[in-house]
Amino acid sequence: MGKGMETPDKSGEGTPAAPGTTPGTVPGTAPGAHRASGTPHRAARRAGGLFDPAQLVRSLPEAARKLNPRTLWRNPVMLVVEIGAVFSTILAITDPDVFAWLTVVWLWLTVLFANLAEAVAEGRGKAQADSLRRTRTDTVARRLVGWREGGPVDAARAERVPAPALVLGDHVVVEAGEIIPGDGDVVAGVASVDESAITGESAPVIRESGGDRSSVTGGTKVLSDQIVVRITQKPGESFIDKMIRLVEGASRQKTPNEIALNILLASLTIVFLLAVATLQPLAIFSKAQQPGVGDTSALDAHGVTGIVLVALVVCLIPTTIGALLSAIGIAGMDRLVQRNVLAMSGRAVEAAGDVNTLLLDKTGTITLGNRQASDFLPVGSVTPDLLADAAQLSSLADETPEGRSIVVLAKERHGLRARGPGELGHARFVPFTAQTRMSGVDLIDGEDETNGAPDGQNQADTPDGQDQAHTPDGQNRAHTPDSQDRAHVRRAIRKGASGAVLHWVREEGGTIPAGVLELVDEIAATGGTPLVVAEKVSPALGRPGKPTTRVLGVIQLKDVVKQGMRERFAELRAMGIRTVMITGDNPLTARAIADEAGVDDFLAEATPEDKMALIQREQRGGALVAMTGDGTNDAPALAQADVGVAMNTGTSAAKEAGNMVDLDSNPTKLIEIVEIGKQLLITRGALTTFSIANDVAKYFAIIPAMFAGIYGGLDKLNIMRLSSPESAILSAVIFNALIIIALVPLALRGVRYRPASASAMLRRNLLVYGVGGLIAPFLGIKLVDLFVQFIPGI
Repeated sequence: MGKGMETPDKSGEGTPAAPGTTPGTVPGTAPGAHRASGTPHRAARRAGGLFDPAQLVRSLPEAARKLNPRTLWRNPVMLVVEIGAVFSTILAITDPDVFAWLTVVWLWLTVLFANLAEAVAEGRGKAQADSLRRTRTDTVARRLVGWREGGPVDAARAERVPAPALVLGDHVVVEAGEIIPGDGDVVAGVASVDESAITGESAPVIRESGGDRSSVTGGTKVLSDQIVVRITQKPGESFIDKMIRLVEGASRQKTPNEIALNILLASLTIVFLLAVATLQPLAIFSKAQQPGVGDTSALDAHGVTGIVLVALVVCLIPTTIGALLSAIGIAGMDRLVQRNVLAMSGRAVEAAGDVNTLLLDKTGTITLGNRQASDFLPVGSVTPDLLADAAQLSSLADETPEGRSIVVLAKERHGLRARGPGELGHARFVPFTAQTRMSGVDLIDGEDETNGAPDGQNQADTPDGQDQAHTPDGQNRAHTPDSQDRAHVRRAIRKGASGAVLHWVREEGGTIPAGVLELVDEIAATGGTPLVVAEKVSPALGRPGKPTTRVLGVIQLKDVVKQGMRERFAELRAMGIRTVMITGDNPLTARAIADEAGVDDFLAEATPEDKMALIQREQRGGALVAMTGDGTNDAPALAQADVGVAMNTGTSAAKEAGNMVDLDSNPTKLIEIVEIGKQLLITRGALTTFSIANDVAKYFAIIPAMFAGIYGGLDKLNIMRLSSPESAILSAVIFNALIIIALVPLALRGVRYRPASASAMLRRNLLVYGVGGLIAPFLGIKLVDLFVQFIPGI
């Protein structure tokens, strides 16, 4: 991160990851491809589905175990329901009737359904944990004894020890085909590593000592070469262990918002308990004033019966959100795990939902992270087609993202066929080096430099079908000493950093045409990278009146902004989130990219100290800040941010400082994390609104039915026309239990998230879940009553 990471390569032809790959991915692999089964937790998710009947059956024993009051005491609402169910059971035993026993059964089912919602959420996590456990193998590590960092590995003695016996600071050597025994940092060597067991990505990645790609995870496999790893985690504290504990819920603690909501629900429970308690003296007085009114199972000379009082309390307290609150939190964490994000606490997930400011690195997050050719700018009398053809020829053997993009741009914009190096039968490719800062191609006599031979016959296509360009070992024949001595270079093409190519032109006797330096400066001033293209034509084939060596033009490279980022930032802006781009580029380049991407602000020429100062300034203004990082220099800022997402490819210091780790090492995922956090908060708020509205509706549905016999005027409020007071009570209890099960899929999946401002989301929730919560009980209780009224004894 910071300025050093963003500084353009001096040659203009750096070698970052190949197009379509993430940094550190080995070129030639399919970066986006997943194994057939994906990651273990993704496989578990597909196998179980959102609401799998088999998962329900497996969760029933756990739901029954959660009936233990010592488990329910953390949920005061459901604890009150269970106490009421126990009390009602005693009353039903002492004075049994059909109404009493049916009410008792459904009261117990209410508690069981609430436990089942939490058990299903935890069960999905446990299925993922079991899959993760299967990825762990009993690894034997080769621990280096007496080895010091920087010394020769062969000189140290290696002893074989079980992986669990490794301690913090041990050094282990791992070779191709071996499993990395524990989490750590590479301190010597470079290797390609298969991390599919953790991330699901089949593409191997490069891990090397030094820099920000040194971190390795225990359980992954080295595919090539040899590395020395310094163990940075104690046994039982690896990322796989942490993920298992996370998805099992063993380390899950209630978040501040959950605690606050539990206090609110407990307060509402007390209010409704008092409201129901006041009904008893009212019922006794009313019954005494009208002794002629007949007794029912709900109301007799002693007032409201005990079972009815319990049923009323259960129906009126916020049981719906009380039952689903824990499942909502677990499901939110689960959604992060499904996206390969390891959150250290639920507090971090909630904080993501409240984030006001997003700090986003330019490279890899807002832009593709590799420069792409965007234009061919010829100089003098050179035609665009000639410049494009020369640029493509010089880039055929260039495996950098820039080189590949030049070939593609020449094909798409100028219709030039993308030839393979083997089609140029008499060509000598000049590779890029840090010393020359340019690359190119030398065309030997007999090879047509234009796109396609004039006679339609490529000289590489011989009668026997053999490629004349390469020897069996794949080396170009022009590279042999004898052939170089005899070869006559008819045309030489060079492309690269402006200073290097212009120096080559002068050395070869050419001149620099007017306008080239201005064109180079103009591209650089707009944030692009200029590559100069020049050619040298041999005197024997020279063109009369034209210089032998000349500059053809300039290629403009641009770090392309990812597609859809402007729209994404507009959505974030609508949600009230401010986006700030962090880059090491100069302010002019940073402003150009910021304007194109549509971010709200930018920090140019950023250093770690600048990031820290920006975070502290935002937090002093009352904002919650989220950022990503992968380097040791990012650790202080990650620790300071409210949501710090460290890349799994980063250093151990960065991962320890952040409160989330992205196993895919995709900086863009920070936006998804914020959306998951907001979805969690919206789901909790929506179901709380629904639950409270439900309670109000049930109050007006039940009370009139109970007292209509005593106070005839209340019959006008009995708009559902319930058949009897007993049917009204029992129907309400049944509906109260069934609505919990009906809302479990919504709690696990989350309310559909739409980017909008806080006020717009509040209006939508009040309309959909507030009004829905008022209407649903009237319809649901009436529907249940249509069946309950036919039960004998009701």
